[in-house]
Amino acid sequence: MKRILIIGGVVVAIVALFVFNNLTSKKGNTNSYIEVKKGLFEITVTNSGELVAEKSIDVKGPEIGMGSDHGGGGDHGHDMHAMDLKIQDIVPEGTIVKEGDYIAQLDRSTYSNTLKDEIETLKTYQNNVDMKILDTAVVLTNQRDDIRNQRYVVEEAGLTLAQSKFEPPATIRQSEIALDKAKRTLTQKIKSYSLYVAQSKADLSHQKLHLTRQTRLVGDLQSFIEKFTINAPASGMVIYKKDRNGNKRKAGSTVNPFDRVIATLPDLSSMISKVYVNEIEISKVKSGQKVNIKVDAFPEKAYTGTVYTIANIGEQLPNSDSKMFEVQIKIDGSDPTLRPTMTTGNKLIIRTYNDAVYIPTECVQTGSDSIPFVYGKNKTKEIVKLGESNEKNVIVENGLEPGALIYLIPPQNPENFKLVGADLIPLIKAHR
Repeated sequence: MKRILIIGGVVVAIVALFVFNNLTSKKGNTNSYIEVKKGLFEITVTNSGELVAEKSIDVKGPEIGMGSDHGGGGDHGHDMHAMDLKIQDIVPEGTIVKEGDYIAQLDRSTYSNTLKDEIETLKTYQNNVDMKILDTAVVLTNQRDDIRNQRYVVEEAGLTLAQSKFEPPATIRQSEIALDKAKRTLTQKIKSYSLYVAQSKADLSHQKLHLTRQTRLVGDLQSFIEKFTINAPASGMVIYKKDRNGNKRKAGSTVNPFDRVIATLPDLSSMISKVYVNEIEISKVKSGQKVNIKVDAFPEKAYTGTVYTIANIGEQLPNSDSKMFEVQIKIDGSDPTLRPTMTTGNKLIIRTYNDAVYIPTECVQTGSDSIPFVYGKNKTKEIVKLGESNEKNVIVENGLEPGALIYLIPPQNPENFKLVGADLIPLIKAHR
């Protein structure tokens, strides 16, 4: 009896398993159909982007205007062009400021040390000029005294010669020689005095030139450092400047002297959605094309815009294998809630077809000959001639009628389906 019960239980289990598998198989083989549609069809390019103001005022660090034209001061004037500026402090992004309000402070330490060195050099130049003036005055005073004394010598020699006219010829000759020597010495002293005056003027002029240049260099450097406190050039909202790598310039960041922008004050009345389109799709984008725009911060709102500018040269952006082209889209109208740096979703409408017949791209199958076809609910394998496609659907130019039902995925036993539309094959091949 026990053995009979065991055998009966096994049989029941086998039957139940068979029924379950059969039901599951039927459920898994449930056919999924979709209707061929007709209507508006859009060819689009979709990219995420970022809001920027169409117009904005740059908040810049001080311009380094010192260089070789100032001369003097060693190499510091030349080195200024190669030194970065470091942001020591900056107001939070989004701060509303009025014209003249504080925005940022640049680090002065490096330039303050440079200023100290230049001031010491200036003092040295000033001392050199003062010493040159004093030394020249002393030397010239002594030379003038020598000339005066030599004039007395000439005068005395002349008197001696005059008194010797009754003396022997030899004595007269000696007096003549003494007078001649005294006159030549006087001439030499006068000439030496003139040469020393000219040389002293040239040396003093040269030293004064160094002093003037160094004075100007110190003044420029002092004026430059005073501008390390950055104030707002106009009223607006402070938006941090991004560098080429997309990093915002904030406290601790450095500013290249050739790109001195620290922040911007955007005009929020006219906004641009800036997107990057890869080199494969950029040929589809044309100026003036319409764009549907969504802003992540306001998902309930929808905006429209127009392609404004298209970059002529692509860029290699981080995390991108292909070249990317910057496209600017001007948003229609004005919305005071929009802010720079907000993330946008942009659907660029490349072309539209008002009465296109279209199906989902996953419905399309191809054989070894690459001829496209679909499976119809009426057990047909229908050849289709396809047109343009977008991200989800593809246009059917020939082979299907609107309202027909087709398989989303290949059916079971597709070999039982009847081939329809073979006459389209030559046409499809001719258009490849």
